[in-house]
Amino acid sequence: MKALKTLFFFLISLSFFNINSQEIVDHNPWDQILVLNVTDEGLVDYDGVTNDVLVFYKYFRYLQNISPEDHWSKEEKLAYWLNVYNATVMKMIIDEYPIASINQIENPWKRKAFKSNDIRYSLDDIEHSILRKFGDPRIHFLLNCGSMSSPRLWNRAYTSSNIDYALEERTKEFINDPQRNQINSKTVRISQLFEWYEDDFVSNHMDVIDFINEYSTITIDKQITKKYVTYDWSLNKNDKKTPITSNN
Repeated sequence: MKALKTLFFFLISLSFFNINSQEIVDHNPWDQILVLNVTDEGLVDYDGVTNDVLVFYKYFRYLQNISPEDHWSKEEKLAYWLNVYNATVMKMIIDEYPIASINQIENPWKRKAFKSNDIRYSLDDIEHSILRKFGDPRIHFLLNCGSMSSPRLWNRAYTSSNIDYALEERTKEFINDPQRNQINSKTVRISQLFEWYEDDFVSNHMDVIDFINEYSTITIDKQITKKYVTYDWSLNKNDKKTPITSNN
């Protein structure tokens, strides 16, 4: 089984070499881990990641040994920090595994769990001080905090080549996912992400509903009162049905 997995890693590396050969940062190891251990529904085989932990830790150290530079494109920088965030969440969970929720980790959002260029960052630092400053609210749907109600963890690494596609498609997928947003002609229950980060979705005389309507297959009547789906913080482990929602 180990030999087959090693062969699979090698074949994936070959198949993506040409695509990623132009990238400044090599996210291939992360891509391989995600392909092998994350379902299309974004559920994670944490036992599988634990088995591949040496590959994962090597990639994490690699991220810490580089830092975005001025000559990097916006796409390269954005892909780097999105992968840093998701990989940091993964590492925090793996380091404490088995756990039932990331919130079982002591102060996970403030913990300085990532170091780059002699600067230590927490998840809050990465999200609020770096990623949100890119000025694109769609980044919220590419970040995964290891929970069932979080946007699905994509089973691919972000790169400068696929980031524009990912921003558009992951946003569309999240908004039209009935498990995370319950939208019909009579009912509007949306993710608490739209409550917590409302300011990010408001611009140029647009509000949250206007933003959602740009991607939703069902147009929301702005006269309908919106409610929020209670966030489920349980671990996005692949032995669960995806995901759990509430009508609160």
